Amino acid sequence: MKKLIAILFVLVSVGLQANPADTLRKINHQAFKAGEKLDFVLHYGIVNAGVASLEVFSTPKKLYDRPLLQVVGTGKSVGAFNWFFKVRDRYESYIDLDGVFPWIFIRRVDEGGYKINQDYSFYQQQKRVKNEKNKIFDIPAYTQDMLSAFYYARTLNLDTAKIGDIYTIQAFVDNEVFDLKIKYMGTDEVEIRNGTFRCKKFIPVVQKGRIFKDEEDLNVWITDDKNKIPVLVQAKVLVGSIKMELTGYKGLAHPVAKVD
Repeated sequence: MKKLIAILFVLVSVGLQANPADTLRKINHQAFKAGEKLDFVLHYGIVNAGVASLEVFSTPKKLYDRPLLQVVGTGKSVGAFNWFFKVRDRYESYIDLDGVFPWIFIRRVDEGGYKINQDYSFYQQQKRVKNEKNKIFDIPAYTQDMLSAFYYARTLNLDTAKIGDIYTIQAFVDNEVFDLKIKYMGTDEVEIRNGTFRCKKFIPVVQKGRIFKDEEDLNVWITDDKNKIPVLVQAKVLVGSIKMELTGYKGLAHPVAKVD
């Protein structure tokens, strides 16, 4: 894995030499920082099916003298669920510290024996991305990967959000550009095993008939504070229901909106 990352950094940096990076955007945000870790438990029906974590690391690596953060998402099946559908997933993204967009994305998925290995090198100045098969795709400016999109979404200003507002993030997913859309649905107080939190509710606008029965069968609650971390995700799928719940957090940039 370390050799792969080193090779990807070399490839991306070579591709940047003719394209000065000082013209790339900078976002003034304080939504997250190195040292943050979020832990979750995944329920399938009444069964604890898995655990997941999202973590932000500092890294000495740079691309074209731009500082980076390394973000890592992992997930695995647990308990009885692990016996008949073993999951071992890892997502890794090196994102631009100032611009909050990806340079390198690594995906290693093993779900019940079904494996996906993806390596994307983003050439943001050229608006291009190259996959593990050296195929090059044109992309819009500042296109995200599926992991960096989560962190970029947390930099959005939601102070003036009105019910029904839709936010769109363009991401490169499975070798194509995909519009990730989330609809604001107001505020709630959400009680989970870790306490009660003031939250903003969103409905990601999804494609009907693939996993979800209806467009609005996926609901997400994020803390109503400057961190904007997910507290609860509930989904109705074609074969049941799924719930993901925040179980732990540390290293947040701001106090969390927890109700005493």
